[in-house]
Amino acid sequence: MKKEISKQMNMNNDEIRPEYDFTNMTGGVRGKYYKTYRAGHTVKIHKTNGTVLVQHFKLEDGAVMLEPKIREYFPDSEAVNKALRCLIPLLPKKRAEIPRIQY
Repeated sequence: MKKEISKQMNMNNDEIRPEYDFTNMTGGVRGKYYKTYRAGHTVKIHKTNGTVLVQHFKLEDGAVMLEPKIREYFPDSEAVNKALRCLIPLLPKKRAEIPRIQY
């Protein structure tokens, strides 16, 4: 019972504890690991029994990462696909070859 109450208190508390002071934190660079993340990344999970589970993650073929400002307008993939389907009829039937950006 005591654990349930403290758990609920933590969920309702939106503030960061005083020991986590980020006011002096400097040097953060937005997008620093963007290209590396898109190429794929590895996560190592150290278990209590001493073993290490290694998992490799890579964006699936065809996956697209939206910029944060664009993400505000599209809550899920269904919304993105719906918007793109509306644009398809506006495209010319014969399109010029567009060079793809390589990451």
